Amino acid sequence: MNMVHHGRPRIRVAVFACLAVIALAVDQLTKLWALSALSDGRTVRVIPGLLSLTLVRNPGASLGFGSGATWVISLLAIVASVALVVLAWRTTSMAWSVTFAFAFAGAFGNLIDRVVYADGFLDGRVVDFLNYGWSVGNVADIFLMVAGVAIVLMILFNVPFGSDARADAHDAADAAAGSAAEGGKA
Repeated sequence: MNMVHHGRPRIRVAVFACLAVIALAVDQLTKLWALSALSDGRTVRVIPGLLSLTLVRNPGASLGFGSGATWVISLLAIVASVALVVLAWRTTSMAWSVTFAFAFAGAFGNLIDRVVYADGFLDGRVVDFLNYGWSVGNVADIFLMVAGVAIVLMILFNVPFGSDARADAHDAADAAAGSAAEGGKA
């Protein structure tokens, strides 16, 4: 059976859901840790010159862009989260399902911050703590970056999003061969 096309939608949905929940949990737990361990304003050097831990409350998007329109960024994150669930539901590719799970976890993880830490309508600040020197981010941002790179690579390498007639015919032939083999054992 072709590994790109997985004929069992329940498995793809389960993989999407499990990965998204685990990734969201990791994101939120690391943010809770950062809020408790770094709230005194200190910076912890992890790899000198490359990575330190510093708590920042970011009202904007990447690199602080859009900090005056936090509610717009929040609405876009809601739309993106819904779109990613729909795309994950529609794809027949496990690779795309996994990628959408990480993208969803990243978008939804930062959206959680914008809702939980809001003073007004969707105007909360995202908990960032991974300081790279040129930018401060969080685990959700890493998930978004990994998903973005994976999407570009899958497009470049022509990884199919949906099944085509040949893959469907191949899967049907495999299923028929499996049924015939089971029937012959009886």
